[in-house]
Amino acid sequence: MSSDAKNDTSPTIVTRRKVLGGLGLALMAAPLGHLIAACGEGNDGGTPGGGNDAGTITDPGFWATGGTAAMTAVSSYPDPFASGIGSTCKLTCEATLGPCYANTLVRKDISEGHDGLPVRIVLLVVDESCKPVPGASVDIWHAAPEGLYSGEDASTFCTGDDPTATSARWFRGVQTTDANGRVEFDTCFPGWYSSRTIHIHFTVRLNDAEYVTSQLVFDDALNDDVINNQPLYNTRGPRDTTNANDNVVSAESAPDYMFQTQRMPDGAMLAWKTLVIRSSLSNASCQMPGGGGGPPPGGGDGGIRPPPGDGGIRPPRDGGMGPPPGTDGGTGVP
Repeated sequence: MSSDAKNDTSPTIVTRRKVLGGLGLALMAAPLGHLIAACGEGNDGGTPGGGNDAGTITDPGFWATGGTAAMTAVSSYPDPFASGIGSTCKLTCEATLGPCYANTLVRKDISEGHDGLPVRIVLLVVDESCKPVPGASVDIWHAAPEGLYSGEDASTFCTGDDPTATSARWFRGVQTTDANGRVEFDTCFPGWYSSRTIHIHFTVRLNDAEYVTSQLVFDDALNDDVINNQPLYNTRGPRDTTNANDNVVSAESAPDYMFQTQRMPDGAMLAWKTLVIRSSLSNASCQMPGGGGGPPPGGGDGGIRPPPGDGGIRPPRDGGMGPPPGTDGGTGVP
């Protein structure tokens, strides 16, 4: 992987138009997908390559705060895939793109100095035969701890038209898988917003072709721990949606789309997941069971129309996102 440098002084902005126009792998970042995948049970253990097993880390007993700057022991973080992933890799299916995608940046640290519980995400991309897929672009995006997405080009449905959110581009980024099929991102634990469980969006592309758009979630006991006890997260009250009643990643699907996590010696979180893409685009894709969502409560687009025009791409979908994140202060539909 690349170095652990936190700040990108001149990051490359990547639009979906550029991706679809077939620029180089380093710029392949747009989600719109057909299918992706995550391994079945027992398949998130590892990949070829060295590193210490995640089980050897001593838990300090607390979560860090202060964002990615608090990740002071990165050299000791283990390889979560060191023990291998087994020989059975089950495709995980497509979930909705949602309305909150926006221009992204090629970078490892996607936090832009935002406060929050620091998280290192490690994703392993393999094919249906469990072989690592090098050279794939992996694009992720998620809400800030306050429950807002960033970007002036994102729908106000997602930013709440908050000036701090629209002037930033935090929690969006693209990386390219290495020879072992791995990418890493440094970020902060996502916040919640009404009608959705805590989640992270992602898209995987290979050779200019989109192989996956879907979403990953965290264990609800972990979500509750962070929301109830962690500074910044514990000021917004209880969330109204969990993995048990989310309308995109259903309770049935959640276990197969869930990060494995471990607390690191510096209090940061290590979160990892194996993504299994089709070996060929000619292979059949699938839809996440019970997922996909529907219109937000009350129907329509939550009272906010998509931005005019689509910049050469189709308009964003609401994907059952519910009311604009952050607009209700965590108390329900405005």
